[in-house]
Amino acid sequence: MISFGTYSLIAALFFTLLSMGLFLSGLARNNVRLVQAGKRGLLSAAIATTLASVALAWLFLTDNFSVEYVASYSDRALPLFYKITAFWAGQKGSLLFWAWVLSVFIALVIFNNRREADDRNTPYIYLVLAGTLAFFLFLLCAISSPFETLGFMPRDGQGLNPMLQNPGMVFHPPILFFGYIGFTIPFAYAVAAMITGNTGADWIRKTRVWNVLPWIFLSIGIILGGQWAYVELGWGGYWAWDPVENASFIPWLVSTAFIHTAIIQERRGVMKVWNMVLIQLTFLLCIFGTYLVRSGILQSVHDFGATGLGGYFLVFMIVALIGGIYLLAESYNEFKTPGSVESYLSRESTFLFNNVILLALAFATLLGTVFPIISEAVTGNKLTVGQPFFNQVNTPLFLLLVLLTGICPLIGWRKASVSNLRRNFLRPALTALLAGVIMAISGIRELYPLLAFTLSAFVGATIVQEYITAIRSRKKLTGEASAAAAVKLLWKMRRRYGGHIVHFGLAIMVIGIAASSAYKLESQGTLRQGESLSIGKYELKYEKFRKYDKFNRTIYAAQLGVFVDGKRIDEMEAERRYYINAKQPTTEVALRSTLIEDLYVTMPGIGRGNEITLKVAVNPLLIWVWLGSTLMVIGGILAIIPARRKAACSE
Repeated sequence: MISFGTYSLIAALFFTLLSMGLFLSGLARNNVRLVQAGKRGLLSAAIATTLASVALAWLFLTDNFSVEYVASYSDRALPLFYKITAFWAGQKGSLLFWAWVLSVFIALVIFNNRREADDRNTPYIYLVLAGTLAFFLFLLCAISSPFETLGFMPRDGQGLNPMLQNPGMVFHPPILFFGYIGFTIPFAYAVAAMITGNTGADWIRKTRVWNVLPWIFLSIGIILGGQWAYVELGWGGYWAWDPVENASFIPWLVSTAFIHTAIIQERRGVMKVWNMVLIQLTFLLCIFGTYLVRSGILQSVHDFGATGLGGYFLVFMIVALIGGIYLLAESYNEFKTPGSVESYLSRESTFLFNNVILLALAFATLLGTVFPIISEAVTGNKLTVGQPFFNQVNTPLFLLLVLLTGICPLIGWRKASVSNLRRNFLRPALTALLAGVIMAISGIRELYPLLAFTLSAFVGATIVQEYITAIRSRKKLTGEASAAAAVKLLWKMRRRYGGHIVHFGLAIMVIGIAASSAYKLESQGTLRQGESLSIGKYELKYEKFRKYDKFNRTIYAAQLGVFVDGKRIDEMEAERRYYINAKQPTTEVALRSTLIEDLYVTMPGIGRGNEITLKVAVNPLLIWVWLGSTLMVIGGILAIIPARRKAACSE
């Protein structure tokens, strides 16, 4: 199986390079048959990469520790569930996973376009895709093979990092990769459009699903990563502005900007050059995130350390960047549009301001992330910036973004009249003002939380008002009942209202972020059995202690009774886990979550006589972060469901 996997990767690289040659020959000779042969070569590469992935998975399942990668990330006692995770736990497996997913995505593009006649864009599209795939396959075949052997069979493997033995890690990395990889498709279409001078929005329409689908995957990946950090790392938070966290967040911001301005290009035929810049930037930032993880230049709990691959990714990024700038310069005059944003009081202008803020957020986050590299190059000392920098810079920008999210549905395309604006803004503004007054009366006086709650109310009110108005219009037009009109409107205009659901979810998430950040309670104490620790309205009583073995770990668990006003309402169990082959134990979080607040407990220490040290936090409205982000994903999925008729997608 080791040889089978190795030869499968070599075959995949051969078929990919062969396809590139066929596409180039097809372009030179204007021969459609050669282009078709190139497509078949890419399909063969997808099959070969799939076989290589199956081979590596089989080596993990059969505990073949003669393979260096398997020995490094698995052991005999590792549960089957986490042997799946071990596939992408290290850089070699994650590279293979990346190449496999990209090859499958390419196959899906070929299948999806099977009924379309080949045009002059087609060979360039697949040439870019094949070139990207060839880069990853080259790394796998020549530099970092997951099938490299040790030359002997160890009795057991080193095991998987205990922090990765969490259900979230089964889904977080691959879904994040789906997002990174998916943006290769619109990037390839954009490059082809620049080469051929296709100045219309045809490439955006053809890749609309591929513009939003990777954004959905990236969103889910970021959410799962935050949830993993919350329940696994034990520090009581979900986002620490870690370099690798930022590496996924930055392309998410830029891709969000692209999705908004792509709508403008589709509707108005403007901002063509800007969209070219954004999609290229998104792709490059996805590669940059992969570079950060594998270069070892920044320290993170998520990275692979110094793997020796950073230089290759850096060269790839430089080539892609220079090539993109050259193509953009060559095609600039063809992509320039005579039209422009007609008025500052228009939806186009809100989208443009939205772009400015999103890119400012991306730049600030990028600057804070790479500042240690810059400082080391300039001063010789690696200086880092922490959460205070990111919070101080990004919080006001993010609140301004929320404000624009509420304003956008209230303004029409091209130019809005003052009377219409006054009528549309009145109820949402009054709702937001009332919400702000209620918050202030209830004791919320800090500026940023008060603004966050008020602006979120404004966003929610604008979306609800717009939806109710549309329902009433449909009822008058069709005579349907309110419920039927609401459902049919949502379905028939799912692209539009999918976007509104995304924005509504954003408002809910902002409320959760503001409340859990500004009004968090924390306490710590050392308890003997029978003693209690109080925090807020809760009293935690240490009742029992037990030790037991499960799978590949020994667990020390403290049972805690949860009391409010002397009444027992629940019980929780905080754990310390000691894994086979792991040098350090892990702290497992005990969590009691409600719509109002989370009770968050960890046990960082165990002393003599089973004396325990507890860290306890109360995080208000934190579940709203997960609920809001889930709504954002649901809205994105709704927006890309294909319509049977073109009219069903109208804005």
